[in-house]
Amino acid sequence: MREKAKNSAVMMQVVLAVLFFSSFATAQSQPVRATIDASKTGAPISKYIYGQFLEHIGGIVNNNIWAEMLDDRKFYFPITSHPPAEPSGPSWRRMTVRHWMPIGADEFVVMDTDHPYVGDHTPIIKLSATEAHGIQQSGLALRKGKSYKGRIVLAGTPGTTVKVSLVWGTGATDRQTAIVTKVGPVYRKVYLDFQPKADTDDGRLEIVSTGNGSFHVGAVSLMPGDNVYGFRAEVIAALKQLHSGVYRFPGGNFVSGYEWRNAVGDPDKRPPIMDPVWHAVQPNDVGTDEFLTLCRLLDVEPYITVNGGFGDEWSAAQLVEYVNGAATTPMGKWRAANGHLEPYHVKFWGVGNEPWGEWQLGFMPVAQWELKHDMFATAMRKVDPSIKLIAAGAMPDAMTGSLQAKRLNGQIVPDYLSAGDWSGNLLAHCLNNMDLISEHFYSTSNQRFDIAQGKKVKIENQPLIEWERAPATQVRVKYEHYQEYLKRIPALRAKPVPISLDEWAYIGAPPNSYKVVPAYAWAFHEMFRHSDLYQLGAFTFATAMMSENRTDAVLNPTGLLFKMYRDHFGTIPVQVSGNSPQPKPIYPAGGDQPAVNPGSDTYPLDVSAALSDDRRSLTFAVLNPSDSEQNLKLAIAGTTLSNQGHLWRMAPASVDATITVGQKPGVEVQEQDLTTVPDSMSVPPFSVSIYSFPLQ
Repeated sequence: MREKAKNSAVMMQVVLAVLFFSSFATAQSQPVRATIDASKTGAPISKYIYGQFLEHIGGIVNNNIWAEMLDDRKFYFPITSHPPAEPSGPSWRRMTVRHWMPIGADEFVVMDTDHPYVGDHTPIIKLSATEAHGIQQSGLALRKGKSYKGRIVLAGTPGTTVKVSLVWGTGATDRQTAIVTKVGPVYRKVYLDFQPKADTDDGRLEIVSTGNGSFHVGAVSLMPGDNVYGFRAEVIAALKQLHSGVYRFPGGNFVSGYEWRNAVGDPDKRPPIMDPVWHAVQPNDVGTDEFLTLCRLLDVEPYITVNGGFGDEWSAAQLVEYVNGAATTPMGKWRAANGHLEPYHVKFWGVGNEPWGEWQLGFMPVAQWELKHDMFATAMRKVDPSIKLIAAGAMPDAMTGSLQAKRLNGQIVPDYLSAGDWSGNLLAHCLNNMDLISEHFYSTSNQRFDIAQGKKVKIENQPLIEWERAPATQVRVKYEHYQEYLKRIPALRAKPVPISLDEWAYIGAPPNSYKVVPAYAWAFHEMFRHSDLYQLGAFTFATAMMSENRTDAVLNPTGLLFKMYRDHFGTIPVQVSGNSPQPKPIYPAGGDQPAVNPGSDTYPLDVSAALSDDRRSLTFAVLNPSDSEQNLKLAIAGTTLSNQGHLWRMAPASVDATITVGQKPGVEVQEQDLTTVPDSMSVPPFSVSIYSFPLQ
């Protein structure tokens, strides 16, 4: 009966909240008032808050940012006219692979397992004097007049001549052929250059020969000629606009089964493997050196997570030495031999990923993980004492929603510092071996975790404003959990450990839709309000900043928002007060539900403000997450502003507006010069606005 009464009370709260939200716009008789006091400042907002995350899931790295056009270029799969079945599971966690097909009958292509060039086997093509035999891969996106660079590693019967053709049509002249002569018993790498004369999304590469004997194909590669150190030029151009601050790599779940040594050195000799986490072939073309090159191209700090799953502290320490060690150290010498003489000086290092989750390779109880974390930290800092270590945490919100607290100690919502409170235990017992603590959250569209039922449930008739609030709610609840840690762990007060929010996103919104933009802006505002605690972020994923196809890429609405805040919002947060507090949370506090709703006292708006680095200008952001226009009265205290300012605003006609590459964008950042500081403004529905004014 008690549980039934509790559920009835929650339902009543929901009903009342829906009535309140739906009537608010018409019932509000007075405009919202906000006061920005520039004399009351907070801790600086870190540039790393705008960071991004990359992980080898599906084609996120190997297709979306890396320029390689050929799948299975080192022949993990046998080559037959009957390729293996496509992988199962949701599309976001797998990659549909284009397979090599024989030219000629299947029996003329066999896999050499005795003397493979790389990996477990290498194709041998048996020749005929009367017909061409070889292999081909189709489905390539080619553009007229564009240069395509490639390479092929060949060996075979002495005197064999191999023809490598790029084909863009069905006619006899719709191809360009490179002829490789003097193929012999020793593998030789030959470079290729093509320029198609027509556009196609179904081009193909053919590798054939005629004659006697056979030839081996050790590896083959094809990239657009404008690639930037192996990365897609259009993707680099799009991502570089974001000035993201930091990139996290290589995982994520992926890292727990990852052997970093497989992905350094000559790319053609790196073995292709079946990734045990995402069950997809990993060519190992994008490894540590490539990631650090990407960070240099994008002018961001690298953040490397080491394998704390199936990995060990010795391997982690060796990776630190490979990356940061002098060229006289064993691993530094290997790095130099691979073409990178100088150390990279990477400062951010994560120890493992989500070791608290039963889906993670190598997961274990927290008491054991504490020992493992300390072992990793000791070994890694012995190599480089200057590195910043990020511990793999999970506060009660994550442990509740993932049901891992229930698995560990039988509680849906874990008691603080119990076996189900992962972050609490790490902060209590490993404090001296960490500089930040990693936290993750994923808000799911129209769903919430119901503590009473112990599961996620669908949210019916959710007001837009509450849909937009969801990510900020998760930012707020982690702040509240941290305040409880400060009460319970005296050493944490003496040595604060900021949060690295290195995985976060909204799941379930349409791709490239504007709808998530107000939600992410609200999350930023909540991080700004607790800028002493939130010091690093890594959004899941960097590729979610773009709308792209196989040949083009542009920033999507999320990317435009990140760019707008990074470019134009200040770095020294200042106090915002108002006359309209946010409503109380709909659901009972606990787990992933905060006691206090996020947002400034300017409901239904959310206002955040900050001074520039040099304190010469004031910026303030006005978010309207509701679906109706709102009025705001604004007062500035603690300083005097110049009348000459600027406004950047995102306010499309529809909350579902999108940006699709190749089409006219439905979302843009509107800019306007201002000649007066507004003391009253009408704020468009579901809009995000940033104002900037110099101080007098």
